Amino acid sequence: MVRLMSRLRCSIIALVFLAACTTSHAATITPHATEAITTTSATPARPVILWAVGDAATCRSKQDDEIAAFLAQQPGIIALLGDVVYERGTPEEFARCFDPLYGPLKDRLRPAVGNHEYGSRDAGPYFEYFGARAGLPGQGWYSYDLGEWHIIVLNSNCKPVGGCDEKSPQYQWLKADLTTHPARCTLAYWHHPRWSSGEHGSFESMQPIWSLLVRSGVDIVLSGHDHDYERFQPLDADGHPDPRHGTMQFVVGTGGRSLRPLGNPLPTSAIGTDTTFGVLRLELYPDHYSWEFVTIPGANFTDSGSAACH
Repeated sequence: MVRLMSRLRCSIIALVFLAACTTSHAATITPHATEAITTTSATPARPVILWAVGDAATCRSKQDDEIAAFLAQQPGIIALLGDVVYERGTPEEFARCFDPLYGPLKDRLRPAVGNHEYGSRDAGPYFEYFGARAGLPGQGWYSYDLGEWHIIVLNSNCKPVGGCDEKSPQYQWLKADLTTHPARCTLAYWHHPRWSSGEHGSFESMQPIWSLLVRSGVDIVLSGHDHDYERFQPLDADGHPDPRHGTMQFVVGTGGRSLRPLGNPLPTSAIGTDTTFGVLRLELYPDHYSWEFVTIPGANFTDSGSAACH
């Protein structure tokens, strides 16, 4: 572990590039379209940092220790993209498997609830552990501001929260939240991906919410669930490429539980890997953002870029 942390500290620069990582085509999904347009801010500003990762803590893996130890050394807020602790989100698992790793970072955590948390009745231990920071029990949706960005956290376990369709309480809350917070730059995250080439695939249950977010000009959507990393082209409300106005979705289920193979890439998939654990680093500026997938040492994969807000 000492050697790991030393290597991480030596290799992290302003954009947290790992010097040992180079793009690997053999283990990745081949890009299918032009990357997002790179932009620079007209008025340079210091960015806020958001780290994102899902499918994290378990007592059965060493990689989750490495991820948590790395994040402990980095400034910024941490978005947990669901399945924060395995296998059933019990009080014992939170105490033995999650808290030793992420407890010291608790003030920086902004969690979304995953399906494994619902292995315990109504995800009760999850809501008890995180308190008000997880949203109201029985709901799990909330929002917060980070710099100039508005951040929305949703619950993709649709059945136990009354659905995710247009008439559902969550959809109505989201619609009101978007109206109340008309930010230039907006990001949303939840657990089950609307689009995915991974083992579990795309979740049509999130289509109404996806469509509302895209039509409202949301810039980024983050998810976990599939144990891989995948970035999609900017997509419109129906999932078609829209480089100018589309929303960019990332799947970051690489927090330490396990890795699972990607299947045949969806036509709109830009790049992905199923061979390395890692976290997504987002630099959020007032009018644009940059991203980098930061892997554990020894992996030969990287993905980074930047794009303007809508």
